[in-house]
Amino acid sequence: MPIEDRPIINRWYKRLDKGYQFQVVMVDEAEDTVEIQHFDGDLEELDLDTWNELEIEMIEPPEDWTGPMDDIELDDLGYTDTGMTKGDWDEPLQEKGDTEERDEEEEGGLEEQGQEEK
Repeated sequence: MPIEDRPIINRWYKRLDKGYQFQVVMVDEAEDTVEIQHFDGDLEELDLDTWNELEIEMIEPPEDWTGPMDDIELDDLGYTDTGMTKGDWDEPLQEKGDTEERDEEEEGGLEEQGQEEK
């Protein structure tokens, strides 16, 4: 089913026949062209007649919508600080399920220290 709507700049679309996603980055009304950027970063220019024949649907931006962007800074993304410190990264990794055993060992070690101090 070809799309009859005009392309919307900064909106994401999915080609139903090929499955890939792209974003409209420019519409030139004077030249009747649409410039799209594929998720891998490739740019493509289509005339409006070709656009109208595409089997596409409008979609939500991908979770990692930065795929086609070059040199994007984390500050540009608007994410908030996670509150992690250097100490969080210095901790040794724990295997899944290993935390309960370590908690029990630490509790046992603390009880022994309390008995020795008495």
